[in-house]
Amino acid sequence: MRIVDPHHHLWNLDENHYPWLSGEPMEAVFGPYEPIRRNYLVSDLRSESRKHDLLKSVHIQTEFDPGNPVGETEWLQKVADDPASGGLPNGIVGFCNFAEPGAEEILERHAAHPNFRGIRHILNHHADPVLTFTDRDYLKDETWVSNYALLGRHDASFDLQLYWPQMEDAVRLANRYPSILMVLNHTGMPHDRTPEGIENWRAGMRALASCDNIRCKISGLGMLDHDWTVASIRPFVLDALEIFGVGRSMFASN
Repeated sequence: MRIVDPHHHLWNLDENHYPWLSGEPMEAVFGPYEPIRRNYLVSDLRSESRKHDLLKSVHIQTEFDPGNPVGETEWLQKVADDPASGGLPNGIVGFCNFAEPGAEEILERHAAHPNFRGIRHILNHHADPVLTFTDRDYLKDETWVSNYALLGRHDASFDLQLYWPQMEDAVRLANRYPSILMVLNHTGMPHDRTPEGIENWRAGMRALASCDNIRCKISGLGMLDHDWTVASIRPFVLDALEIFGVGRSMFASN
């Protein structure tokens, strides 16, 4: 099968700093990190994709050194420029916190790299600290929301990662900036697998799909269901395809 992988990660622990992949193990809803605390390079991605014809790929920011947010884009551009990589990753989605001073300069430095395509800032905010990845709900932060407009200057997209209770705020953001493409990560992360939680997720997904500038990446369904089976994730895949349609959906390896 010929594929473009729109969401994957690489890391080189010998050259770069990733706080979550070093130091003391952290409690995480995704499970223990120890098995992946090793280098994962283009050669590994190609090896694990060997049953397919991997044409292109998009790298999504990987919680790189927070003191050097553009460093990951710089490293990935070097990887892509190396003939041995075959051009991978063809697209780079970096990190920028729009609420912090200097966001405009950081975005400009990202955009100086030819493979740069957009920004992801993980926005998952929840009352349960194990499920929370931010110090606040940035979708309610007016500085962050206002500076989101900076993406339009560079024709850059935004990768949206959140839970269903935040989806209404994301819809307002998408409608406020209709020319900025938003790409929903990990099937909207249906974290509450109770009947009520699943219906709330569906309602949030329908609200997001009502915005013409939002696309959906179907991936990550095993991160919150460690004992997943084909039967357990099939309904979410089919729901996402029905809600967004095949023309606005894509599958990703993560």
